[in-house]
Amino acid sequence: MTQEQQEVGVLTRLDTVAARRWAVVTRAAFAARRAEIDALNVFPVPDGDTGTNLYLSFDAAIDAARLEHEERARSGRASGDDLTVESEVFAHALLLTARGNSGVILSQIFQGFADEVASTSVDALDGAGLAAAIERADTLAWASVTRPVEGTILSVSRAAAAAAAVASGAAAREGSLYAVSAAALAAARTALTATPSQLAALARAGVVDAGGAGYVLLLEALERVITGDLGSDPLVGEDPLRRRTDWASQAVVPPAGLDLDPEGPAYEVMYLLADASGEAVVRLRERLDALGDCLLVVGSGDLHNIHVHVDDVGAAIEAGIEAGRPHRIRVTHFRDRVRSAPDPGAVAVVACAAGEGLAGIFRSAGARVVISGPGRRASAGQLLEMARATGAGSVLLLPNDADTVLAANAAAKVGSDEGLDVRVVPARTPVQGIAALAVFEPAGSLGDNVLAMSSAAAATRNGAVTVATKDALTSAGWCRVGDVLGIVDGDIAVIGNDLHEVGGQVVDRLLASGGELLTVVSGQDAPAKLGEDVAAAARIRRRDLEVSQLYGGQPVYPLMLGVE
Repeated sequence: MTQEQQEVGVLTRLDTVAARRWAVVTRAAFAARRAEIDALNVFPVPDGDTGTNLYLSFDAAIDAARLEHEERARSGRASGDDLTVESEVFAHALLLTARGNSGVILSQIFQGFADEVASTSVDALDGAGLAAAIERADTLAWASVTRPVEGTILSVSRAAAAAAAVASGAAAREGSLYAVSAAALAAARTALTATPSQLAALARAGVVDAGGAGYVLLLEALERVITGDLGSDPLVGEDPLRRRTDWASQAVVPPAGLDLDPEGPAYEVMYLLADASGEAVVRLRERLDALGDCLLVVGSGDLHNIHVHVDDVGAAIEAGIEAGRPHRIRVTHFRDRVRSAPDPGAVAVVACAAGEGLAGIFRSAGARVVISGPGRRASAGQLLEMARATGAGSVLLLPNDADTVLAANAAAKVGSDEGLDVRVVPARTPVQGIAALAVFEPAGSLGDNVLAMSSAAAATRNGAVTVATKDALTSAGWCRVGDVLGIVDGDIAVIGNDLHEVGGQVVDRLLASGGELLTVVSGQDAPAKLGEDVAAAARIRRRDLEVSQLYGGQPVYPLMLGVE
């Protein structure tokens, strides 16, 4: 890091406020990259949901931790800016919300951070403290896996921990928080690229490990918080929801000596275990280890999270009943999930897009796209035709435009008459559609997806900037031809004469009631750097704000804006 960078507010200590910011930025990264990570997931079975599991685990943990802090405040218990409490609350919440193998390992990584903070009773981590926390997190992550395997998130974690320790020693005199985080991130990236040489399944598919990719995103989020560079994402290219060209490549020949057998247990079993003694947990681990593989038994005290891949589901659950009280039981049949991809009973998404940039965003997240916008809005017939073309028995429609909602409803009615279950997610703008698609879970039920996606769309406040084409009386007063109009949640709220100024005012209004993520979508007629300038101005006013800049290519609206 240059002297100039050091003078521009780079953090030297990771306190409670920074830790919360790290959680928010990580959640945004997981939300944006979940589709990409899902596509990487080929080990130990092609279940394809690691990115989804990481995002949903983290998102639910943040909400659970917030509720816990509110309850502590009401009851007068310690909370506030206490880093020890903050770390313990979040680690416990993540243990409860963890989904899938990688989600459980992620919970142990944060438990390691919490343990380090608690053992030192510090109010902030410096460089040495961060290195120690990364090392403790790695130790706990490895200990949680009964049969650790190289070429997974564990390899990435171990490399990051080793590099952090070296950087901490080299920077001992300065205690550089940045030096430790940068070293850990660099090592993690290198270790991630090496995972195909360690696992035959990865080499055969030509991809890196999905869980390891998630860990790299976690460390990238940490570095961005430390440097204050919260809005930039230099690795985003023409396809904003695709992270790295080097994460997936042509399939390669597996290294000599690696097992090529793709078969494994047919079921994933997960549950929370309460009321179990330490001896009972030890016996449960031994029993499940004999039944299957990919075993994780993590937790402490009276609560443990159990994850195992088995053929005998009943025996795995019975073992839990013998040990204590299993609850929140989830069972997934991997092979049925793999075969269900072309099955008419699958759930698919059809999204409307007003520009080629938006179309690319939705396609990269797995949706079928119908071009629809001002001057060429899609008909009910076009939407129904695309719904049929998905080959799925259940289809979610994202109109992404208030004037296309009725056509979508009509398509859903006709589809229902034909026996095709079509549901409309009421996304009335592209930014609401992006938010909704970020929480789509391909393996989830149609009803659960409708609820989650509709909630995400409704929770996204939206705005836009356009230019008046006629004189008119608006909610903000009279506008004349050529005036710049700022729209907030569908109503004209600002009238001005400069796109940048009006864009900034719309952002301020959207953020007036709070928000963590600002999405800026530039249109086909947007002046050069309009979106970049509006985003930069927002970051100056709100240093804790995560900003995502996308090129949508939509007509009529030089800017579309959303706040989650």
